[in-house]
Amino acid sequence: MTAYQQLQKTLTDSTHTWLVTGAAGFIGSNLVETLLKLNQRVVGFDNFSTGKQANLDEVRTLVPARQWRNFRFVAGDLGDLKLCRRVCRGVHFVLHQAALGSVPRSIEDPLTSNASNITGFLNMLIAARDASVRRFVYASSSAIYGDHPGLPKIEDRIGGPLSPYAVTKYVNELYAAVFGRCYGTETIGLRYFNVFGPRQDPEGPYAAVIPKWIDAMIQNRPVHINGDGKTSRDFCYVANAVQANLLAATSRRPKAVGQIYNVAVNERTTLNTLFELLRTRLAPHYPHLGSYRPTYRDFREGDVRHSLADISKARRRLGYQPTHRVDQGLDAALDWYRAHAA
Repeated sequence: MTAYQQLQKTLTDSTHTWLVTGAAGFIGSNLVETLLKLNQRVVGFDNFSTGKQANLDEVRTLVPARQWRNFRFVAGDLGDLKLCRRVCRGVHFVLHQAALGSVPRSIEDPLTSNASNITGFLNMLIAARDASVRRFVYASSSAIYGDHPGLPKIEDRIGGPLSPYAVTKYVNELYAAVFGRCYGTETIGLRYFNVFGPRQDPEGPYAAVIPKWIDAMIQNRPVHINGDGKTSRDFCYVANAVQANLLAATSRRPKAVGQIYNVAVNERTTLNTLFELLRTRLAPHYPHLGSYRPTYRDFREGDVRHSLADISKARRRLGYQPTHRVDQGLDAALDWYRAHAA
């Protein structure tokens, strides 16, 4: 039995109260769904700047009524410290997912990214500290590795940031470490690597590549690849990210706390390979994809060339074991993506 399987069994028999910020978003709603199915009490917090009510509505259809009654939602903004304090009352674990998570958006509007990702983060840390929550687990990002050329990416070797978004996530890690030293706040940061899965938004200029490409393929619109297609990413199915959050929140190993962990699969996939993985899965349903090809354009400002995570630290200290490689994740999510195409 894996550490996560054991934890799922334990949580089913013991109820705690969890706060999920960004609960109406992609990863946040998947966390809410998993926690409710494990008989946990969940407080959701979101301002709907990027999250959607439809995500929570879908979770409600997937969770038995008796478990849905354990969910309470609060609409509000991270900039409201008083509200942050209120949602933290009586909470055992905070899973902080709320952020403006786009590199291009941060380049176009660094002030808004700073307000949400740094000021909002600090408000949540203060609220969690004052409410004496047991642990504060937060979403960091692989963007922190910046211009460091080394592969695979190891947590203690980072480069210079390539975007305002990367700066905000690095500041989050610095603040979390300082709160641990100054106030004894237990924090763990999770550096996500290109997470994908159900309830990921395919719309808008900042949409993630997988849902955006699937949507374009189904609609027979162009798929644009930035650069030569040899850019690579460590794509991570959302169930792996959920696992990492729950293990991080509940780990009883003292050496696990106050740390940063990569959350990925340790597997490189180029954009050209990703295109073919998607096309071959969709082609049986959409005949026009038999001869479909991508359109190449210039590299995008702020993007790193290659990304591959070393996940040995998370394996060793948290017991993290990814359940889905990229192909398995695509198989698991494809029906959802098809059903929700524009």
